[in-house]
Parts: sequence; C-alpha cells; structure tokens
Amino acid sequence: MGNVWEWGASVGGNSWRTAGDLGGSFEGIPAALFRDGFDVYSKNELHRYGGPGGWNDPDYLLIGYLSDWKGGTAASPLTPNEQYTHFSLWSLISAPLIFSGDITRLDDFTLNILTNDEVIDVDQDPLGKPGKRVAKSGDIEVWAKDMEDGSKAVGLFNRGEGLAEVTALWADIGIQGGQKVRDLWRQKDLGVHKDAFTAYVARHGVVMVRMWPEVR
Repeated sequence: MGNVWEWGASVGGNSWRTAGDLGGSFEGIPAALFRDGFDVYSKNELHRYGGPGGWNDPDYLLIGYLSDWKGGTAASPLTPNEQYTHFSLWSLISAPLIFSGDITRLDDFTLNILTNDEVIDVDQDPLGKPGKRVAKSGDIEVWAKDMEDGSKAVGLFNRGEGLAEVTALWADIGIQGGQKVRDLWRQKDLGVHKDAFTAYVARHGVVMVRMWPEVR
C-alpha cells in the first residue's frame, strides 16, 4: 500500500505485494487480473525493483477451486484463456508462483497449467530479471523477459473482447536476425522467424513463446 517495492529490499524483504487482493471477491478477479497485474506493474515500472533476493508479488494464482475469506467456495471465474494469461504474466515478471486453489480438487486443466515445465522455467530462470511490457496498442500488449541463456521469453496478450492478430517486433524486444520460436504452452517449435512474430490470440488470451538466435 506504500510503494513497498521501492523500499522492501532495503529492510530485508524477500518479496512484497504490489497490489491489493486479486480475490477480494470472486466476481472481481478477472478485472483485478488485468488492472493489478498488467496496469499497476507497467505504470510503476516494477521490473526495475524485482530480482534475486527480492521479488514483486502481484498476489496468488487464482485458478482451480477457490475459497474466500468469508468461507465461500467456487471455481475460479477466470476463463481458460484468462488462466493461461494469469500464469504467463506471473512467469514473465518473475513473480512467486503461489497456488491459491484447493489442491485436493485439481482437475486436469488446472494441473496441466501448474505443471508446464517450460513456462515454469521462465518464471524460475536463474538470471531472475523480471520482464516488462515492450509494446502496447489498444488492447494488444507484448511483454518480454531476458533469460540467462540469452534467449527471450515473450508474451503476446490480447485484452480485447474478440480474436486479435498480435505481432511482436524484434525492434521492441531488442533482438535481431533469425530467431527460433517455440510455443511454451503447446510445447511446439514454430520455426525460424525474422524481424517479427505474429500470432492470432483469443479474447483475454495469450500466446507465450521463447526465442533463440538461429544458429547457422
């Protein structure tokens, strides 16, 4: 509540909340995800503060079957696409991945999100450099994170209400030349791309990829 990211590390903090409770109410979770996840992070340039020893924490992962502080229980109101967006953004900004759902009531979809090793590798990369938003046009956003091995993790996000074409430009990401692109959620290689990568992204969804320079 007091710009704690600016002073949390200096008093020995290993993590600090960057927003209010995403789960203040079940019905408010989708709006809070985009407001407190995307907008608060970018407005305050929180990538400048997180890193090894002290991490920005935008709140728990509110997927699966949830409980609230009043004792109520319900399935997450986030759509499947929003759940992919939730986990992707948290991984790109090196946030703690703290699961808030009932682990005894995991369904296959939630379990698959929580155990995708290639996405978790982005969050847990040893470099520990939080990603940031590198491009925004209306409801379209591109976020990128530097990885220890020299690759880039990139999220193509669509905050709009319909299918959208999203392009990540090399100039925005800070790379050049041919790049091998891999879809991390589908764990599928997408070939070599030059200058840009474009994907169709569903409503409130994401395409999360990792890029390595092409080796000739």
